[in-house]
Amino acid sequence: QVQLVESGGGLVQPGGSLRVSCAASGRFSSIRIMGWYRQTPGNERELVASITSGGSTKYADFVKGRFTISRDTAKNTMFLQMNSLKPEDTAVYYCHWNAYTRLQAAYNDYWGQGTQVTVSS
Repeated sequence: QVQLVESGGGLVQPGGSLRVSCAASGRFSSIRIMGWYRQTPGNERELVASITSGGSTKYADFVKGRFTISRDTAKNTMFLQMNSLKPEDTAVYYCHWNAYTRLQAAYNDYWGQGTQVTVSS
């Protein structure tokens, strides 16, 4: 099993910056893709950014140029640096990993519990 724990959310003013982290624990052999999603009440969860095992990144149009996804492979941690935040970025941010575990002998999706990011003056 893989456990993901997000941290770093909070309240920030418009135009400000925030970095959220996702720390993984558990027994996994490899990771196919990691990503950040966000969700607001009444809406579906949407992809914000992703990074593959090879380091290729992908961003949603609404965060391009403002957010940066990165990872520290040695520490099994993923980050999302959010700059120039807007009120519409307010959401619960979830980390997602697609990882292989020998126990299940397969790749599966794992999610964190989410961290609230609120952009407001």
